[in-house]
Amino acid sequence: MEPVVNTHSDATKEDIRQRVWHYIEENNLANFPRPVYNRIPNFKAAVQACNKLTELQEFKSSQTIKVNPDRPQERARFLTLEAQKTLLVPTPRLRSGLFNRIIPPPQATKKVLHICASSQGVKDFSVPVGLDDKVKVDLVVVGSVAVSEQGLRIGKGEGFADMEYGMMASMGAVTESTVVVTIVHDCQVVEIPESLIENHDLTVDYILTPTRVIKTNCQRPKPQGIIWSKLDTDKLEKIPILKTLRGLEEEMGKDVTLGMVPTKAEASGAKYPATRRPRKNTLKNVEEESKHEPGEPSQQSRPRRPRVRKEKADGSGDNQEECPITAVGPRRQKVSEEWSRSKIPDTATSLYVGGIPPELRVSELKTMLREKAAVPLRLTWQGALHRAFLDYTDPQAADQALSALQDLTVNGCELQVELAKSQRKTWRPPRQNKPAQQEAEAPNAEEQNPSLDINNE
Repeated sequence: MEPVVNTHSDATKEDIRQRVWHYIEENNLANFPRPVYNRIPNFKAAVQACNKLTELQEFKSSQTIKVNPDRPQERARFLTLEAQKTLLVPTPRLRSGLFNRIIPPPQATKKVLHICASSQGVKDFSVPVGLDDKVKVDLVVVGSVAVSEQGLRIGKGEGFADMEYGMMASMGAVTESTVVVTIVHDCQVVEIPESLIENHDLTVDYILTPTRVIKTNCQRPKPQGIIWSKLDTDKLEKIPILKTLRGLEEEMGKDVTLGMVPTKAEASGAKYPATRRPRKNTLKNVEEESKHEPGEPSQQSRPRRPRVRKEKADGSGDNQEECPITAVGPRRQKVSEEWSRSKIPDTATSLYVGGIPPELRVSELKTMLREKAAVPLRLTWQGALHRAFLDYTDPQAADQALSALQDLTVNGCELQVELAKSQRKTWRPPRQNKPAQQEAEAPNAEEQNPSLDINNE
């Protein structure tokens, strides 16, 4: 099968990363989080690719499996727990240790296992595994940005998968026979020049995509430990467990000499920011600013009307306005209240969404609402309180949305969706002919949690 992302023989790792990230973005092949630049892409159909893991004999015969903590491999973590195997998950960015062993509660249901496999479950149902623990890992599952059919792999450029495997090798948890699997989208299978792969780079034995299972037959040796000359003091300060391992290996008489700290230009060269518009010429802005009269507000100082994004033509509703988010706190006070009042009619009816898990983000909820054809006029997000409010134009629209959102689940958790106990209305200034006492009637949900509209960044 020919790669859909073309690479050149003289391409660098970063060239290949950027080509893959750009292709995924341009073809809308990823789910949240977006954009995918500088990430392991959470590609669409990741569930189908992960399901192929159970077809491998190496998975069936494994007892302990290490799976990376990224979103596209969440299904692989669930399948490992469902098969009653020991699941090890690296701590995010190795800040607080090497692994977490996920321990589901006794007689856990599938719903509970889905929670255990999520990022929140890794925090709530785990015990740490240190360097001195006697662990034997039978199968390793990693994410990738790009991978070749020959088993050569490119990550997002920070080296965590390589370091994790090197540390496992140092503690005797893996051997040359340990099988490594990566789960990617078909477009992430590309040609990678072998000259780009160094002795600390991890290679893979299987590639799972939504449509294929590729056995690479890679003969290149995997890392046998940490190569300290590839690291510097800054990296050790950020990853304390590396400092611990270095001390242990120094006591054993190994060479633990560190490399040089890269310059800022070298450090930033490995990562490209998400695409942004270039900044305007600062000198030009200063010149334009000087043309204004002293008492006249400049173009830069004038309050801007909140931006409203238009939905892309992806079948979910062409040219429809995306609902503005509402949030609480003084940081949201730069918003046009007049714009908010004009958007929310007097007949607005609100739905309450409760039981929101901590790991859910507002952008994910908005995606669910679009998929259910239940986009509100406004979404009030109170994630810290595990709830949100949805404003609709009238009771009939709210009823239709309520029907569409029944049995709405996130990672196996069913959300509670019902008509709000008090119908929240947009704030209005007090009328001059009304006594102040009438304005302070029974508080509604919005008065108890004051909020203002903000545009979607």
